[in-house]
Amino acid sequence: MRDIVFTRSSGWIPHVIREDGELKLTLGAGADANHEPRTFTFSISEAHLGVIQEDLVRHLLLWSAVLPLCHAAGTRGRLDENGAVALLDPILLAAPSDVDTLFRRIPWDRSRLIAHGADIRLLERGQVCAAMRTATETPNEKRAQEHHADRRRAERGAVLGPLDAAILRYTGQYLHGATVPRRMPDAVDRSLLPEVMRVIATAEQACAGMRIGRDPRRGNRATDKRDWARMETTVGAAVRRAHPELVDDAVRTVSFLMCSEAAARSRSTPMEDDEEAAGHGADFDRSARKTALSFTDDKGVEKKWLQGGPRTAGAEFWEFVGDRSAADNEVFTIEDEERGEGIQLHFYADSIARIMTLREGVDGSDPEYRVEYSLVDGMDGYRNLVSAFVRGGYVALEQHGPWMSDVAEFERARRRRRRDVR
Repeated sequence: MRDIVFTRSSGWIPHVIREDGELKLTLGAGADANHEPRTFTFSISEAHLGVIQEDLVRHLLLWSAVLPLCHAAGTRGRLDENGAVALLDPILLAAPSDVDTLFRRIPWDRSRLIAHGADIRLLERGQVCAAMRTATETPNEKRAQEHHADRRRAERGAVLGPLDAAILRYTGQYLHGATVPRRMPDAVDRSLLPEVMRVIATAEQACAGMRIGRDPRRGNRATDKRDWARMETTVGAAVRRAHPELVDDAVRTVSFLMCSEAAARSRSTPMEDDEEAAGHGADFDRSARKTALSFTDDKGVEKKWLQGGPRTAGAEFWEFVGDRSAADNEVFTIEDEERGEGIQLHFYADSIARIMTLREGVDGSDPEYRVEYSLVDGMDGYRNLVSAFVRGGYVALEQHGPWMSDVAEFERARRRRRRDVR
């Protein structure tokens, strides 16, 4: 039989129950192996109950001191009930100076007290009882999260000025730097918003005209890492030059905002428009010699493209790559069967092969091919080569060399580039 004896309005503050005639404090903390909240209980006396009912500060301090014991229990361990009971008298019944002394030598959950209104400066001085004079029953979790974020920054030597903090609030990254940034002007103090907008304007001017294209090699919604790095560097340099007082965290969040917005625009753009923006697709159909192409991957899956259809060859091919590309599927071929020529893209090796049929196989003999290899510089390099082949076939690729027919020579060139990149 379990009855609730005392509880406060905030659902997470520990409450008192009577179980089989015995008073116990019960609280939720941590999670089990199934990510469900764990509940812990331990015995208390009538004297302890009286203090918990009358004194919010002592109640919160006890909670803060018991939480580390709950976390130590992990997902399935037992609470150290003796350790929890040993905290009752020193926290609930002792003089404030003795409580302060106790908190200097035991682990306790600082964030709980800060969420419930503790004076942070007094906490840092070890004056926990005085710090809790401003305690509130209703928590402000955001206050605790901001303090935790400030401590993490301080540990790596980053100290925010008012404008730095305002910029992080504007992008929604004050608490968590890994979240996708957004524009949140209402989160910024009105007196600082004009300065924040000047920084944002600097970033926008720096990356005007730049774009972050998609990278179908990593899926239909993936974006080009090189484009991202290029925009990030450009924006960061411009902001640091115009606003040298900003700390790195503020500069990074502005760059992150510009890059994220550019990437989002790219993901929402149809593949044909993406090709146009990159400057690779404007004349695919107007001057193309190709009337039919076959796309295949390393798993033998094939897709046909015919001129006159609703989409360009480039758009169809890169969508095919985005749908099919994977860690074990990184070789894609475009073939013009009628003309006996094609290209094979090797994403795992940043290379490409162009293939020309010199002699068809007759009477059971094997056909004869000319195969030449070239290194490719990133996603833009692949787009250029695919575009050139679609427009002009095997011959149009000549200017995009050098092309090597000797496999050993090509492998040496590939190894040299790998060393240079390192």
